[in-house]
Amino acid sequence: MPAIKYSRQREAVKRYLMTRRDHPTAEAVYSAVRDEFPNISLGTVYRNLSLLADLGEIARIRVGDGLDHFDPDTHPHAHFVCTECGGVSDLHTDVCSALDALDGQTVDGSLVTGHAVLFYGICGKCRGKPDSPS
Repeated sequence: MPAIKYSRQREAVKRYLMTRRDHPTAEAVYSAVRDEFPNISLGTVYRNLSLLADLGEIARIRVGDGLDHFDPDTHPHAHFVCTECGGVSDLHTDVCSALDALDGQTVDGSLVTGHAVLFYGICGKCRGKPDSPS
């Protein structure tokens, strides 16, 4: 891959993402980065997030809501998706360690090259609301 030209806007996108643990969407990143770059376009934010994900500097997470979420932590780990508020967070569990053993293995005739683990449920914040299911 050819050398990527430095971009202040891309650095701002990455810097913002590194401060987050809530796996924001491109729209959330765009909203935050506009404080520093008022003329930045949503398309520029999308392109920079996609480039950073393609370079392996951030992770793109698809949780089934039709939106890409972005994670600065590229190490293998599980994610939790709240079915009430839609929030996405890291889930600290050993389940990924067991799945790592399958990487590079042939299972049912298919070569496993990676995995993504998503858990769904109700987050602690939503569980604390009076009208929330237990």
